[in-house]
Amino acid sequence: MSLPADGGVRDLTALPKAHLHLHFTGSMRQQTLRELASERGIRLPRSLTDDVALQVEPTRRGWFRFQRQYDSARAVVDSEEAMRRLLHEAAEDDAAEGSGRLELQVDPTSYAPFVGGLTPAIEIVLDQAARSERETGVSIGIVIAASRTRHPLDARTLARLAARNAGPVIGFGLSNDERRGVTAEYGPAFRIAREAGLLSVPHGGELLGPSHVRDVVEHLGPHRLGHGVRAAEDPRLLEQVIDAGIGLEVCPASNASLGVVENAADVPLRQLVEAGAQIALGADDPLLFGSRLLDQYETAREVGFDDTEIAELAASSIRISAAPEQVKQRLLAGVQEWLTSAPTAP
Repeated sequence: MSLPADGGVRDLTALPKAHLHLHFTGSMRQQTLRELASERGIRLPRSLTDDVALQVEPTRRGWFRFQRQYDSARAVVDSEEAMRRLLHEAAEDDAAEGSGRLELQVDPTSYAPFVGGLTPAIEIVLDQAARSERETGVSIGIVIAASRTRHPLDARTLARLAARNAGPVIGFGLSNDERRGVTAEYGPAFRIAREAGLLSVPHGGELLGPSHVRDVVEHLGPHRLGHGVRAAEDPRLLEQVIDAGIGLEVCPASNASLGVVENAADVPLRQLVEAGAQIALGADDPLLFGSRLLDQYETAREVGFDDTEIAELAASSIRISAAPEQVKQRLLAGVQEWLTSAPTAP
Protein backbone atom coordinates (compact mmCIF):
# COMPACT_ATOMS: atom_id res chain seq x y z
CA MET A 1 0.00 0.00 0.00
CA SER A 2 1.43 3.37 -0.99
CA LEU A 3 0.97 5.98 1.73
CA PRO A 4 1.37 9.65 0.73
CA ALA A 5 3.31 12.00 3.00
CA ASP A 6 1.72 15.36 3.81
CA GLY A 7 2.73 16.11 7.41
CA GLY A 8 -0.92 16.42 8.45
CA VAL A 9 -2.37 15.56 11.84
CA ARG A 10 -5.55 13.50 11.92
CA ASP A 11 -7.84 12.01 14.55
CA LEU A 12 -6.19 8.77 15.71
CA THR A 13 -9.53 7.44 16.91
CA ALA A 14 -10.72 7.35 13.31
CA LEU A 15 -7.68 5.36 12.14
CA PRO A 16 -8.52 1.67 11.55
CA LYS A 17 -6.09 -0.55 13.39
CA ALA A 18 -5.67 -4.04 14.82
CA HIS A 19 -5.05 -4.75 18.49
CA LEU A 20 -2.95 -7.89 18.78
CA HIS A 21 -1.56 -7.76 22.33
CA LEU A 22 -4.24 -7.55 25.02
CA HIS A 23 -4.69 -9.87 27.99
CA PHE A 24 -8.13 -10.93 29.19
CA THR A 25 -8.06 -9.82 32.83
CA GLY A 26 -5.75 -6.92 32.05
CA SER A 27 -8.32 -5.52 29.62
CA MET A 28 -10.81 -4.91 32.45
CA ARG A 29 -12.18 -1.44 33.01
CA GLN A 30 -11.32 -0.05 36.42
CA GLN A 31 -14.99 0.66 37.09
CA THR A 32 -15.83 -2.95 36.28
CA LEU A 33 -13.13 -4.12 38.68
CA ARG A 34 -14.58 -1.98 41.46
CA GLU A 35 -18.13 -3.15 40.80
CA LEU A 36 -17.26 -6.84 40.66
CA ALA A 37 -15.14 -6.56 43.80
CA SER A 38 -17.92 -4.78 45.65
CA GLU A 39 -20.47 -7.40 44.64
CA ARG A 40 -18.18 -10.13 45.98
CA GLY A 41 -17.07 -8.35 49.13
CA ILE A 42 -13.46 -8.42 47.94
CA ARG A 43 -11.17 -5.72 49.29
CA LEU A 44 -8.86 -4.53 46.53
CA PRO A 45 -5.35 -3.19 47.15
CA ARG A 46 -5.30 0.58 46.97
CA SER A 47 -2.78 0.37 44.12
CA LEU A 48 -5.53 -1.03 41.89
CA THR A 49 -8.00 1.73 42.63
CA ASP A 50 -5.91 4.90 42.95
CA ASP A 51 -5.92 5.83 39.24
CA VAL A 52 -2.11 5.68 39.18
CA ALA A 53 -0.48 3.47 36.58
CA LEU A 54 1.64 0.62 37.87
CA GLN A 55 5.37 1.35 37.83
CA VAL A 56 7.89 -1.31 38.84
CA GLU A 57 11.56 -2.00 38.39
CA PRO A 58 12.65 -4.89 36.10
CA THR A 59 13.51 -7.21 39.00
CA ARG A 60 11.84 -10.25 40.52
CA ARG A 61 10.53 -7.99 43.28
CA GLY A 62 9.06 -5.65 40.68
CA TRP A 63 7.51 -8.48 38.70
CA PHE A 64 6.08 -9.92 41.92
CA ARG A 65 4.31 -6.62 42.56
CA PHE A 66 2.87 -6.68 39.04
CA GLN A 67 1.76 -10.30 39.38
CA ARG A 68 0.22 -9.70 42.80
CA GLN A 69 -1.91 -6.88 41.40
CA TYR A 70 -2.89 -8.96 38.38
CA ASP A 71 -3.91 -11.85 40.63
CA SER A 72 -5.96 -9.49 42.81
CA ALA A 73 -7.84 -8.30 39.74
CA ARG A 74 -8.32 -11.82 38.40
CA ALA A 75 -9.94 -12.90 41.68
CA VAL A 76 -13.12 -10.97 40.80
CA VAL A 77 -13.58 -12.90 37.53
CA ASP A 78 -15.25 -15.92 39.08
CA SER A 79 -18.32 -16.56 36.94
CA GLU A 80 -19.55 -16.93 33.39
CA GLU A 81 -21.29 -13.58 33.70
CA ALA A 82 -18.08 -11.81 34.71
CA MET A 83 -16.12 -13.47 31.89
CA ARG A 84 -18.69 -12.41 29.33
CA ARG A 85 -18.75 -8.87 30.66
CA LEU A 86 -14.97 -8.50 30.42
CA LEU A 87 -14.80 -9.72 26.86
CA HIS A 88 -17.68 -7.58 25.65
CA GLU A 89 -16.33 -4.46 27.30
CA ALA A 90 -12.91 -5.10 25.77
CA ALA A 91 -14.55 -5.22 22.33
CA GLU A 92 -16.52 -2.05 23.05
CA ASP A 93 -13.39 -0.23 24.17
CA ASP A 94 -11.49 -1.30 21.09
CA ALA A 95 -14.33 -0.21 18.82
CA ALA A 96 -14.32 3.22 20.48
CA GLU A 97 -10.61 3.58 19.64
CA GLY A 98 -10.87 2.60 15.99
CA SER A 99 -9.70 -0.98 16.35
CA GLY A 100 -11.38 -3.19 13.78
CA ARG A 101 -9.61 -6.37 14.85
CA LEU A 102 -8.97 -7.64 18.37
CA GLU A 103 -6.90 -10.72 19.15
CA LEU A 104 -7.48 -11.27 22.86
CA GLN A 105 -5.16 -13.50 24.86
CA VAL A 106 -6.63 -15.73 27.55
CA ASP A 107 -5.35 -18.49 29.81
CA PRO A 108 -8.55 -20.38 30.69
CA THR A 109 -6.83 -22.16 33.59
CA SER A 110 -7.61 -19.34 36.00
CA TYR A 111 -11.33 -19.29 35.24
CA ALA A 112 -11.92 -23.03 34.75
CA PRO A 113 -12.61 -23.80 38.44
CA PHE A 114 -15.60 -21.43 38.43
CA VAL A 115 -17.31 -22.68 35.26
CA GLY A 116 -16.76 -26.44 35.22
CA GLY A 117 -13.38 -26.87 33.56
CA LEU A 118 -11.09 -25.75 30.78
CA THR A 119 -13.44 -26.67 27.94
CA PRO A 120 -16.45 -24.77 29.34
CA ALA A 121 -14.20 -21.78 30.06
CA ILE A 122 -12.99 -21.51 26.49
CA GLU A 123 -16.48 -22.20 25.13
CA ILE A 124 -17.77 -19.22 27.12
CA VAL A 125 -15.00 -17.03 25.72
CA LEU A 126 -15.59 -18.15 22.13
CA ASP A 127 -19.36 -17.80 22.35
CA GLN A 128 -19.08 -14.29 23.78
CA ALA A 129 -16.44 -13.35 21.21
CA ALA A 130 -18.87 -14.26 18.44
CA ARG A 131 -21.68 -12.28 20.10
CA SER A 132 -19.50 -9.25 20.74
CA GLU A 133 -18.18 -9.29 17.19
CA ARG A 134 -21.74 -9.09 15.88
CA GLU A 135 -22.72 -6.35 18.32
CA THR A 136 -19.64 -4.12 18.09
CA GLY A 137 -18.42 -4.74 14.55
CA VAL A 138 -14.93 -5.58 15.85
CA SER A 139 -13.52 -8.77 14.32
CA ILE A 140 -12.34 -10.95 17.22
CA GLY A 141 -9.88 -13.82 17.41
CA ILE A 142 -8.80 -15.61 20.57
CA VAL A 143 -5.27 -16.58 21.57
CA ILE A 144 -5.02 -19.35 24.18
CA ALA A 145 -1.90 -18.80 26.25
CA ALA A 146 0.07 -21.02 28.59
CA SER A 147 2.05 -19.67 31.52
CA ARG A 148 5.75 -20.04 32.22
CA THR A 149 4.89 -20.44 35.91
CA ARG A 150 3.28 -23.83 35.24
CA HIS A 151 4.64 -27.14 33.99
CA PRO A 152 5.20 -27.53 30.23
CA LEU A 153 2.74 -30.46 30.27
CA ASP A 154 0.04 -27.96 31.19
CA ALA A 155 1.02 -26.03 28.08
CA ARG A 156 0.46 -29.14 25.96
CA THR A 157 -3.02 -29.54 27.44
CA LEU A 158 -3.84 -25.96 26.49
CA ALA A 159 -2.29 -26.39 23.04
CA ARG A 160 -4.58 -29.35 22.38
CA LEU A 161 -7.54 -27.30 23.58
CA ALA A 162 -6.51 -24.53 21.22
CA ALA A 163 -6.08 -26.99 18.34
CA ARG A 164 -9.56 -28.42 18.88
CA ASN A 165 -10.98 -24.93 18.59
CA ALA A 166 -8.86 -23.74 15.66
CA GLY A 167 -10.75 -21.11 13.69
CA PRO A 168 -12.16 -18.87 16.40
CA VAL A 169 -8.93 -19.65 18.28
CA ILE A 170 -6.26 -18.19 16.03
CA GLY A 171 -3.08 -18.59 18.04
CA PHE A 172 -1.20 -20.11 20.94
CA GLY A 173 0.92 -18.04 23.31
CA LEU A 174 3.25 -18.27 26.29
CA SER A 175 3.19 -15.48 28.84
CA ASN A 176 4.23 -14.50 32.37
CA ASP A 177 7.75 -13.96 33.73
CA GLU A 178 10.29 -14.69 30.98
CA ARG A 179 12.81 -15.70 33.64
CA ARG A 180 10.69 -18.70 34.63
CA GLY A 181 10.74 -22.08 32.93
CA VAL A 182 12.96 -23.49 30.18
CA THR A 183 11.85 -22.23 26.79
CA ALA A 184 12.76 -25.41 24.92
CA GLU A 185 10.46 -27.48 27.15
CA TYR A 186 7.45 -25.61 25.75
CA GLY A 187 8.43 -26.50 22.19
CA PRO A 188 6.18 -29.60 21.96
CA ALA A 189 3.13 -27.54 22.91
CA PHE A 190 3.88 -25.05 20.17
CA ARG A 191 4.33 -27.86 17.64
CA ILE A 192 0.83 -29.08 18.49
CA ALA A 193 -0.52 -25.57 17.88
CA ARG A 194 1.37 -24.96 14.64
CA GLU A 195 0.33 -28.35 13.23
CA ALA A 196 -3.28 -27.27 13.81
CA GLY A 197 -2.67 -24.14 11.73
CA LEU A 198 -2.49 -21.77 14.70
CA LEU A 199 -0.17 -18.81 14.96
CA SER A 200 2.71 -19.10 17.40
CA VAL A 201 2.64 -15.89 19.46
CA PRO A 202 4.82 -16.29 22.59
CA HIS A 203 6.16 -13.44 24.69
CA GLY A 204 9.86 -12.79 24.27
CA GLY A 205 12.43 -10.03 24.54
CA GLU A 206 10.79 -7.94 27.24
CA LEU A 207 12.40 -8.50 30.64
CA LEU A 208 15.24 -10.46 29.05
CA GLY A 209 17.48 -9.40 26.20
CA PRO A 210 18.55 -10.68 22.78
CA SER A 211 19.60 -14.13 24.01
CA HIS A 212 16.05 -14.78 25.13
CA VAL A 213 14.68 -13.68 21.78
CA ARG A 214 17.02 -16.17 20.07
CA ASP A 215 15.86 -18.90 22.44
CA VAL A 216 12.19 -18.24 21.70
CA VAL A 217 12.75 -18.03 17.95
CA GLU A 218 14.73 -21.27 17.91
CA HIS A 219 12.42 -23.37 20.05
CA LEU A 220 8.92 -21.92 19.61
CA GLY A 221 8.92 -20.89 15.93
CA PRO A 222 7.00 -17.63 16.46
CA HIS A 223 4.94 -15.90 13.81
CA ARG A 224 4.82 -12.89 16.15
CA LEU A 225 6.69 -12.01 19.31
CA GLY A 226 4.88 -10.51 22.26
CA HIS A 227 7.03 -7.40 22.85
CA GLY A 228 10.35 -8.38 21.21
CA VAL A 229 11.75 -4.88 21.68
CA ARG A 230 15.02 -6.14 23.17
CA ALA A 231 15.93 -7.52 19.73
CA ALA A 232 16.86 -3.92 18.90
CA GLU A 233 19.91 -4.33 21.11
CA ASP A 234 21.43 -6.75 18.58
CA PRO A 235 21.17 -5.47 14.98
CA ARG A 236 22.09 -8.84 13.51
CA LEU A 237 19.42 -10.60 15.54
CA LEU A 238 16.88 -7.96 14.61
CA GLU A 239 17.72 -8.51 10.95
CA GLN A 240 17.17 -12.25 11.38
CA VAL A 241 13.80 -11.67 13.06
CA ILE A 242 12.74 -9.37 10.24
CA ASP A 243 13.99 -11.71 7.52
CA ALA A 244 12.01 -14.54 9.11
CA GLY A 245 8.84 -12.44 8.82
CA ILE A 246 8.27 -12.41 12.58
CA GLY A 247 6.04 -9.53 13.66
CA LEU A 248 6.54 -7.60 16.89
CA GLU A 249 3.73 -6.72 19.28
CA VAL A 250 5.17 -3.54 20.80
CA CYS A 251 3.61 -2.17 24.00
CA PRO A 252 5.32 1.13 24.96
CA ALA A 253 3.33 1.91 28.12
CA SER A 254 3.72 -1.62 29.43
CA ASN A 255 7.48 -1.57 28.82
CA ALA A 256 7.75 1.66 30.78
CA SER A 257 5.60 0.42 33.66
CA LEU A 258 7.64 -2.77 33.99
CA GLY A 259 10.96 -0.93 33.87
CA VAL A 260 12.11 -2.20 30.48
CA VAL A 261 12.55 1.45 29.51
CA GLU A 262 12.30 4.58 31.64
CA ASN A 263 9.50 6.18 29.63
CA ALA A 264 7.16 4.93 26.91
CA ALA A 265 8.87 7.32 24.49
CA ASP A 266 12.15 5.44 25.06
CA VAL A 267 10.91 2.26 23.36
CA PRO A 268 13.07 1.92 20.19
CA LEU A 269 10.10 2.25 17.88
CA ARG A 270 11.91 4.35 15.28
CA GLN A 271 14.85 1.95 15.21
CA LEU A 272 12.55 -1.04 14.73
CA VAL A 273 10.57 0.63 11.96
CA GLU A 274 13.64 1.82 10.09
CA ALA A 275 15.09 -1.69 10.26
CA GLY A 276 11.96 -2.96 8.52
CA ALA A 277 10.14 -4.65 11.41
CA GLN A 278 6.45 -5.49 11.11
CA ILE A 279 4.88 -3.90 14.18
CA ALA A 280 1.54 -3.96 15.95
CA LEU A 281 1.19 -1.53 18.84
CA GLY A 282 -0.63 -2.98 21.83
CA ALA A 283 -1.84 -2.01 25.30
CA ASP A 284 -0.99 -5.30 27.08
CA ASP A 285 -2.80 -4.72 30.42
CA PRO A 286 -4.49 -1.31 30.45
CA LEU A 287 -6.10 -2.01 33.83
CA LEU A 288 -2.66 -1.97 35.47
CA PHE A 289 -0.75 0.33 33.16
CA GLY A 290 -3.41 3.01 32.76
CA SER A 291 -2.86 3.22 29.02
CA ARG A 292 -5.04 1.87 26.22
CA LEU A 293 -4.40 1.18 22.53
CA LEU A 294 -4.98 4.75 21.41
CA ASP A 295 -2.37 5.97 23.88
CA GLN A 296 0.28 3.85 22.16
CA TYR A 297 -0.42 5.64 18.87
CA GLU A 298 -0.27 8.95 20.70
CA THR A 299 3.17 7.94 21.96
CA ALA A 300 4.29 7.26 18.38
CA ARG A 301 3.10 10.74 17.41
CA GLU A 302 4.87 12.29 20.40
CA VAL A 303 8.22 10.77 19.39
CA GLY A 304 7.97 12.22 15.90
CA PHE A 305 5.97 9.83 13.74
CA ASP A 306 3.94 11.77 11.20
CA ASP A 307 0.54 10.69 9.93
CA THR A 308 2.01 8.72 7.04
CA GLU A 309 4.20 6.74 9.41
CA ILE A 310 1.40 6.25 11.91
CA ALA A 311 -0.84 4.99 9.12
CA GLU A 312 1.85 2.50 8.19
CA LEU A 313 1.99 1.30 11.81
CA ALA A 314 -1.75 0.70 11.71
CA ALA A 315 -1.51 -1.02 8.34
CA SER A 316 1.27 -3.23 9.67
CA SER A 317 -0.87 -4.29 12.63
CA ILE A 318 -3.63 -5.30 10.25
CA ARG A 319 -1.35 -7.20 7.88
CA ILE A 320 0.23 -9.34 10.62
CA SER A 321 -3.10 -10.11 12.28
CA ALA A 322 -5.00 -13.34 11.72
CA ALA A 323 -8.10 -11.46 10.58
CA PRO A 324 -10.04 -12.93 7.65
CA GLU A 325 -8.81 -11.56 4.33
CA GLN A 326 -11.96 -9.56 3.70
CA VAL A 327 -11.58 -7.88 7.10
CA LYS A 328 -7.96 -7.06 6.35
CA GLN A 329 -8.83 -5.51 3.02
CA ARG A 330 -11.64 -3.45 4.53
CA LEU A 331 -9.44 -2.14 7.31
CA LEU A 332 -6.51 -1.41 5.00
CA ALA A 333 -8.83 0.53 2.71
CA GLY A 334 -9.93 2.47 5.77
CA VAL A 335 -6.31 3.31 6.62
CA GLN A 336 -5.82 4.69 3.12
CA GLU A 337 -9.04 6.67 3.39
CA TRP A 338 -7.93 8.08 6.76
CA LEU A 339 -4.64 9.18 5.32
CA THR A 340 -6.17 10.88 2.29
CA SER A 341 -8.75 12.72 4.39
CA ALA A 342 -8.25 16.32 5.45
CA PRO A 343 -6.11 16.77 8.58
CA THR A 344 -7.92 18.00 11.67
CA ALA A 345 -5.06 20.36 12.49
CA PRO A 346 -2.14 21.88 10.56
